[in-house]
Amino acid sequence: MDSPRTPRGLSSPEAKIGLRVEDLWYVQEPMLSPSEKLNSCFESIPVSSFPSAPASLEIEIPSDASLSDAVDTLSKNKILSAPVRNVDAPEDASWIDRYIGVLEFAGIAVWLLHQTDVAASHGNDFGANSSTEGSFFEYLTSSHFYRNTKVQDISGSFRWAPFLALQKEDSFLTMLLLLSKYRMKSLPVVDLGEGKIENIITQSAVVHMLAECVDLHWFKNWGNKKLFELGLPIIEPEKVVKAFEEEPVLSAFQLMRKRRIGGLPIVDESGHKVLGNISIRDIQYLLTAPEIYKNLRSITAKNFLAAVRNYLQEREEASPLLHSVITCKRTDLLEDIILKLDSEKIHRIYVVDEDENLESVITLRDIISKLVHEPHGYFGDFFDVVVPLPANSRV
Repeated sequence: MDSPRTPRGLSSPEAKIGLRVEDLWYVQEPMLSPSEKLNSCFESIPVSSFPSAPASLEIEIPSDASLSDAVDTLSKNKILSAPVRNVDAPEDASWIDRYIGVLEFAGIAVWLLHQTDVAASHGNDFGANSSTEGSFFEYLTSSHFYRNTKVQDISGSFRWAPFLALQKEDSFLTMLLLLSKYRMKSLPVVDLGEGKIENIITQSAVVHMLAECVDLHWFKNWGNKKLFELGLPIIEPEKVVKAFEEEPVLSAFQLMRKRRIGGLPIVDESGHKVLGNISIRDIQYLLTAPEIYKNLRSITAKNFLAAVRNYLQEREEASPLLHSVITCKRTDLLEDIILKLDSEKIHRIYVVDEDENLESVITLRDIISKLVHEPHGYFGDFFDVVVPLPANSRV
């Protein structure tokens, strides 16, 4: 795979973090393995050093906002998630009482898709066959049910995105482990003294930081390895979750919900050729752009991709959905994969064989998991009750 890399300086905030890792790398004990060295380096850097997120990521949603208003807020600010502020919390509340979770398009999608199952089980036309037709979302987005349901009413869906915050003095190692092994998509950084969110760190921001460090020695020791040498991809070919192009797109979203994954490939009728990628977050277009499906009785995955692409092109909006599907080979260098994911602003890349047949998938989380490892007893038993890790969980 061709690398999109171009000559770069090392003056960006992300590259400066890389230089701090470089300095620490050279003073590590010589008997440590490269993996142990990186763990030690990242344990020595506080998350307060991470570059500040764009202002749009500082948006908060009040817990008494309707789902309709919350979707509008996320859409207008072009963000996928936002912390939910508890409007019933007192002014002097600590950060842990001030927020009840992180609301994502994915969380809204999970809850809405659950409603189709509930409705269908009661024989209500609100679900059943309408759950695979454009009429379902047309009805839903204009209903009192959708416009009157409060964000706080669907807080159960926040198990996909609990409000698990970092403190400013926590380490990069803690942050990296939470974003990889413990499935967090984004992590607020709080100031205990001020009781407010200082920053939000996302998986994408971490991968961008790595992309800015490709010229550094510590990175090359890791990034110049081929994927298979690092044990990537992790998922076995027969376990890749996929949807066929002629399937209803809502069936694809429901499959993501059932399997607890953030996205899947759309394949041709043979099941071997990847035609596109759909993420759980793409359900936002069914909520915010009803014109893309109002004349379609059955929205297939293929039709959905075409309709959204036309919608984005007409509005001259940038999106990974406008690009052809991104693939790689097991023999590609990890460095090239990181640069590709960063430049294309995508969260997963599909692994294909020499005949371009789908073999597996690699996510941002997989990559971060190969950068660091969790020391024995690092989090104690904290996650046994806070964020249980389901078997076969992949987002």
